[in-house]
Amino acid sequence: MPKIAIDSVEYEVPEGRTILQVLDDLGLLGNGVEVPHYCWHPKLSVDGSCRLCQVEIEGVPKLQIACNTPVANGMKVHTKSDRVIAARRGVMELLLINHPLDCPICDQAGECKLQDHAFDWGVPAARTTEPRRPAKKAVDLGPTIVFDQERCILCRRCVRFCREIPKTGELGVVNRGDESLLELFPGSELDNPYSMNVADICPVGALTTRDFRFKIRVWFTDDVESVCNQCSRGCNILASRSNNKVYRFLPRRNDAVNDTWICDHGRMSYKKNSTGRLTAPRADGREASYTDAVKRAGELVRAALDAKGKIVGVASPFASNADLAAFRDLLAALGAGPARFSVPRGESDAILIEAEKAPNAAGCRALGMVESNEQLGRADLALVLGHTLTAEVFGDVRNIVLIDTHESALSARATVALPARTFLEKSGAFTNSRGLVQSFSAVVEPTIEAWSESDALAQIAAAAGIA
Repeated sequence: MPKIAIDSVEYEVPEGRTILQVLDDLGLLGNGVEVPHYCWHPKLSVDGSCRLCQVEIEGVPKLQIACNTPVANGMKVHTKSDRVIAARRGVMELLLINHPLDCPICDQAGECKLQDHAFDWGVPAARTTEPRRPAKKAVDLGPTIVFDQERCILCRRCVRFCREIPKTGELGVVNRGDESLLELFPGSELDNPYSMNVADICPVGALTTRDFRFKIRVWFTDDVESVCNQCSRGCNILASRSNNKVYRFLPRRNDAVNDTWICDHGRMSYKKNSTGRLTAPRADGREASYTDAVKRAGELVRAALDAKGKIVGVASPFASNADLAAFRDLLAALGAGPARFSVPRGESDAILIEAEKAPNAAGCRALGMVESNEQLGRADLALVLGHTLTAEVFGDVRNIVLIDTHESALSARATVALPARTFLEKSGAFTNSRGLVQSFSAVVEPTIEAWSESDALAQIAAAAGIA
């Protein structure tokens, strides 16, 4: 492996990588070694168009761009020399000739790389007197993305993303030189299952999502690490919250799971946390307090036990591993067989989207639960987490105790229905389709009285007199 020196510190690095790639591999980029860049992205091909990542290499007369310069044994790289700093200032002055300094009204303010680098390397005043070139404002590129053309610095990240990740290629740069513009290809629109990732990788606020645009300033939010629950991939996400409300999901980099992307469906699923919720406990068709509903559920469990009736368990592939384990243990204490579960299925692709539309089917299988969509048959009591099985499957079940997050036909059918916390309202872990156990943290507190499935099960067991 070649050895190189960066700012006089020697590192052993993989062969065949570029300077920026090895800085990223070593975790030094932006974490001790500053090599500003716009067009380079760790998961896209090299473009070399922004010229901001220039570094000085001993023995090489001209400055070189770090994104496209392979490392070589004995290479000595300088990222802080006077020549490098002067080059950065020159590039920033060029980029700011046409880019408006509209940070007070720009939705990217607070997380804009141009804003950051202009602060670090920008010149104090413009030396040009010519008017800025005219450009389009607030252009709809498709159902999800809005384009402010005057902010675009032509880094081409969005162009490469559409060509290389979803391979739809809706965007391109037309014309040459000062006439260059980012445009949609005629007759097309930006409408692929991953379209909103272009807003994440746009470094300057030219591309913003229609969903988050002008909702809230980012400095009023903080990001909590979580895991998407819309399919068995388990994409790593950040949930931006403020005032106990989730405003958006962003992809969180994990090269073993989702690189730096998430699909649009998963991104927009944050809205499900607050819509269609099961907001109040019910017992025997009437709204009840949580205490009274738990007491009624305990009575049903005790009655089934005393009558030596049949008790069945139905688990949810949306529940966490801890909740599933608590369910398994309670069923064992009741003398019931292993829980059944059902997994919703849909379309998949070769990028991230998987056919199993639940985050923890692998966790159910690992705990010995049995996948089945068949009728439950005659039973005195069904203990149920979630509603992935239709109400018709419970046709011959006398009583249903349901712990669920959302309203459904099954919650209307249940003898007792107890609200549960969503994955954004509790901490836990999911096991994804590759067997990787990934933890997530509580993002918000529920605005209703709701408990995790394991806590609700413990209360029911106590009410039934089960140790």
